[in-house]
Amino acid sequence: MDGASKFLKGVLGDISSRSAYSQMLIGVTSGWATGYTTMKFGKFAAFAIGGSIILIEIAHQEGFIKIDWPKLTRGVDKIAEKMESSISGHDPNWIDKTERFVDRKLDKAENQLRGKAMKVKKWYAKYIGDEDGPKINDLHIFLTAFVGGIALGVASG
Repeated sequence: MDGASKFLKGVLGDISSRSAYSQMLIGVTSGWATGYTTMKFGKFAAFAIGGSIILIEIAHQEGFIKIDWPKLTRGVDKIAEKMESSISGHDPNWIDKTERFVDRKLDKAENQLRGKAMKVKKWYAKYIGDEDGPKINDLHIFLTAFVGGIALGVASG
């Protein structure tokens, strides 16, 4: 045995034979050390994982790598089903699978609508004005006067 293990065995040897205060002191100290180490390691792990995800996304945006999102999603779904079945003890039923499927399809539709919304904004900015706001032209003046005339006609009728 090396010196560190002899020291730990001497300190933590048979805790049950020590007084309640010693047991509490050893418990608090070891708990604090465990929590402190876990927090330091957790911060490092979160930084490493988050940083790598950001780097992968930047590489994907710049075209260095191509990510097959549907394949990745299917793989994550399979892993999630295995985890769920191992934790809960039963396989996911058809309702859970349908819910997951519909959720994925809704996410895909939402992404497509966002893309269409960007096209509409560009079209609107091109037709009406620039991105800073509308530019008044002859058509706008006519349409404003026309709508005002309709309002006056309805109010006087």
